[in-house]
Formats: sequence, C-alpha cells, structure tokens
Amino acid sequence: MTDPVRVAVGTPLPRELRPLITGVDSRIELLVDDELLPQMRYPGDHDGDPAFRRSEKQQAAFDDLLTNAEVFYGIPDTRPAALAPALRANPNLRWVQTMAAGGGAQVKAAGLTEDELARVVFTTSAGVHGGTLAEFAVFGVLAGAKDLPRLQELQRARTWPERWAMKQVSEQTVLIVGLGGIGSETARLLKGLGATVLGVKRTAEPVEHVDEVHTDSALPELIPRADAMVITLPGTDATTGLIDRDLLAAAKPGIVVVNVGRGTVVDEPALVDALRSGRVSSAYLDVFATEPLPADSPLWDMPNVLVSPHTAALSPAEDRRIAELFADNLRRYLDGAPLRNVVDTRDFY
Repeated sequence: MTDPVRVAVGTPLPRELRPLITGVDSRIELLVDDELLPQMRYPGDHDGDPAFRRSEKQQAAFDDLLTNAEVFYGIPDTRPAALAPALRANPNLRWVQTMAAGGGAQVKAAGLTEDELARVVFTTSAGVHGGTLAEFAVFGVLAGAKDLPRLQELQRARTWPERWAMKQVSEQTVLIVGLGGIGSETARLLKGLGATVLGVKRTAEPVEHVDEVHTDSALPELIPRADAMVITLPGTDATTGLIDRDLLAAAKPGIVVVNVGRGTVVDEPALVDALRSGRVSSAYLDVFATEPLPADSPLWDMPNVLVSPHTAALSPAEDRRIAELFADNLRRYLDGAPLRNVVDTRDFY
C-alpha cells in the first residue's frame, strides 16, 4: 500500500491528539476541518455542542470531506442516520471506527445492506472504557454491601440509629453477566476484594479471576447464589430483556443489581417491582432502556436506586485512549493485519 490513506474525522477530535494518527505513517492524510465540527463540552463528548448547526455550504463541504476518505474516524456526527448516505456516496470507503464501545448497535441502526456491511469493516472502542466502568461496577457492589441507601436516608432524617452489621464483599458471591473487557476487569477488582466471582458468557471457557464460568443458560441456577449481580452486556437482539421478571424472582432475596452494559438487557418494570418488594435491595444503574431516562420513570424517586446519567464510562483520558486504539488499528490496516474490535455484522456485537 503506497497511495495516501485519507482518514476523515467525523466527530470532534482534540488537536493535540491528531499527531497520534498522522504519526502512524507518512501515507496518512487527515481530512479534518474544525469549522465543520461542533465544539466538545467535556472529555469524551463525541456528539459535541447540540446547538451546533452547519450552513448549507458547510454541510456540502463536510459531505465532500467524507466522500474523499478511505477511513472514517467516528460515525459522522455519531448519528447512525448519517452513516448510510455517507457510505453510499463513497465507494472507496473501507473502514469506520466508532467512538462507542457498543458501536455495533449504531451500525445496525444505520440500516445498511448486506453488500454494504461486507464492503466496509466497522470497529469499536471496546476496551477503552473497561477500567472506568469496572470501577463503577465495584462501587455499586460496595455501596450495596455497605447499605448506602439506608445511610443516605438516615442522614437526611438526621437520625442516629442503633448500630447494625454491614456486609463484607469478601464474604459475598458476585455474578457478572458478560465477561468481555468490562466484565473481566470487574472480576479482577472484585477478586482483589476477596469476593467469589461467578460469570456468564457466550462460551464457557475459563476466565482469569472468575471462579466459575457458565453460559447464559445457567443464569436461573446462578442467580439464587449471588449477593450481587453486575451486568456488562451490550444491547443486541439476543440480550434484550435477558434479565426478566422470572429471573429476578429467582434471585436471592436482597440481591444488589448493577448495570453498566445496556439498559435494554433489563426488563425495567420487572426491576422496579423487584425493588419495591425487596427482592432487589438496591440498584446502581448507569444505563437505561430509554435515554435520557423519562421524567415519569419510577426509578427517579426510588430511595434504593442510584441513577447515573450514562456517564460512568467517561474519563479525562478517553479521547486519548480512543485515538491510541485507532492508531494501533491503523498500523494493522496498513500492514494488512486483522483489526481489533471488529463488529460482528450478524449479531452487531
């Protein structure tokens, strides 16, 4: 490969990180115009300022930039609806890097044909967010063990009760549903606290720091053993509603639920009922079936629920980590080697 490889920047990318991409090889040509992209409001703000609008002339320039690229750094404007027309206008497009770890769902939402999915490789930022999400997961497990909702209620009421015995994570069993990068890192952290870790994944090969690995068909037998359940699964057709009413009814009374995967994995009305009955003692949720969480959702007002606005993945280093991941994949692309984090365009995972 000796011709220039043009990479179009479709989402905001800080100037100081661009040399990570152009420095990969002298053949790399970065197509970026900051006037055509929204300003970032915070680290990891790939959507940018929602008030940003392109003029008709600017939109034509942005479309032209995309048409001349072989690679997209980011789905244009992070909008699945913008991906299909950009891809169809560019017969030379070969690879699209998504900013989201769950970018497969965005690719699916674009409604591409089988031929289009076969022509272009899609990769995600999976792994970039593993550490931050795993810490939030452990925070939820610890908060549940240490009765955070009860402590907050007592503090608000200025009440000093009789002392009570809190639980110890080192004496608990935690079930991790999904043992990809986030789940595996969560397992490592929990083992450091002395927990017994159970896990489920699509195939039941051993995973480091996990005491038992099963497929998801074993969930009904595993959940009665768990003091806490951490969900890290992506949103796919296969995972939608996996944590349903029957499964929650089989849980050990007082189980703690933490979700850092996708909100669609959990039947939210069933979770609300389980929280009200005490079957689930508390829940720490960073993701929801509908986002933003609707104002009329009962989850907002439940004292045993912590609502996090899908922000647990963000860190000041996110943009750099994604750029580094992309740069590594760009080297592979130039060398004709397999790329990391390729989207399975059958299951969009």
